[in-house]
Amino acid sequence: MTSDPIESARRLLNLAERAGAEEAEVFGLVTRSVDVDLRKDLVEMASESYNQGLGLRAVLKGAVGFSSTSDLSRLKMVAQSAVAAARVRKGDDKWRRLPLQKKLISPQGIFDPAIEKIGPEDCIEMAAVLLEGCAAVSGAKPSTGGVACASITEFILNSNGIEAVETSTVMYASLDAVAKGDEELATGYEFGNSRDLQPRYGTHGIERIGRLAAELAKKSLGGRKGETGETEVLLGPVAFAEILESAFAPSVYADNVQKGRSSLIGKMGQLIGDENLTIVDDGLLEGGMATSAFDGEGVPSQKTSIIEEGVLNGFLYDSYTAGKDDVKSTGNANRAGYSGIPRVGTTNLIVASSDPRDVLAETKDGVFFNAVIGAHTANPVSGDFSVEGRNVFLIKDGEVEKPLRSLMLAGNVFDLLKQVEVGTDTRAVGSMVTPTVKVKMRVVGS
Repeated sequence: MTSDPIESARRLLNLAERAGAEEAEVFGLVTRSVDVDLRKDLVEMASESYNQGLGLRAVLKGAVGFSSTSDLSRLKMVAQSAVAAARVRKGDDKWRRLPLQKKLISPQGIFDPAIEKIGPEDCIEMAAVLLEGCAAVSGAKPSTGGVACASITEFILNSNGIEAVETSTVMYASLDAVAKGDEELATGYEFGNSRDLQPRYGTHGIERIGRLAAELAKKSLGGRKGETGETEVLLGPVAFAEILESAFAPSVYADNVQKGRSSLIGKMGQLIGDENLTIVDDGLLEGGMATSAFDGEGVPSQKTSIIEEGVLNGFLYDSYTAGKDDVKSTGNANRAGYSGIPRVGTTNLIVASSDPRDVLAETKDGVFFNAVIGAHTANPVSGDFSVEGRNVFLIKDGEVEKPLRSLMLAGNVFDLLKQVEVGTDTRAVGSMVTPTVKVKMRVVGS
């Protein structure tokens, strides 16, 4: 018995075939993470953890069985369980096959040896700098936050010859700050995510996250009641990314289209957005948070055009949904971990424009939504959403002025895309990459 996870994956693949699988696939994950959690201005917890596991898909006559384990001494049981699960399931005549081996492109900017070697003491030092940034703003204090770094090795092996391995790194830092006025409290949140420590999130960058959180909290004090009416609405990168993720992205997943759960059915080649709007899914984006050489099935990652100059140009596929439509997978099989099967999802979803504008400077009267609450309640079929603003501000003559409170925003993401003006302040919000956008919408005060 070997404790090496890749050797164990090879053995598990062999065991599955010996147990009767016509096709088999093993997905493996090995992670090392260092986390520091903050509560107020103290370190609440610092931890270092290791995790590894294997997930097996076994295929018999189009039926797929699945089993997983973190105990590499139980491979025989995993193989038998997956094959047994496939035997009792009804065969799927839409199943084609597991992916074949293809040439992979090695992406740039997804691994930093400094993160791979980082220890809890290093993260505690960075967390201290995060707190220093907050402390530099008088009148605001830290509430919660933290720093996390991880190195991740993913690998895919299947009975059609795929054997792909990749190691990457990630870093996250965030802080919630609180400011106190005469009779009120206001909060501010800022974050950073990166594949490396330098240059974007070195000491200076960590300090900036803490300082911006505190400044936002302080700036949000004294909010007046928002007024109901139609106005120019600026959705900051965080707010727009939250709406896109819940209200728009599911509509371009091929499985939702095939099941009749998308408003974009039958609209391929039609104008569905502003004529300058472009949205792409790029699994090879340099330094992207969801960048990888391959997807959760070992299919090479690629750049897929979803909207080009406002026209619907493509959907996102994994191998199964691609087989149903007799097209090629776009490399969009996502895995939440080794204990789950792949599902269609985005990689790096990027919003851009052929005519980006300084949307803030061009706004005479309007409101700015820094973030929203409740985007997860959006209807992914219709695209309808209703959210509450977080850190909302009045705009006058191209300047962000007074804070507003209790302002709601309701609309439809597809109507929004048709009139959206795209800004120039692009940032990564997790795996969403977008600038501030401007639309004319109705807001509701309470």
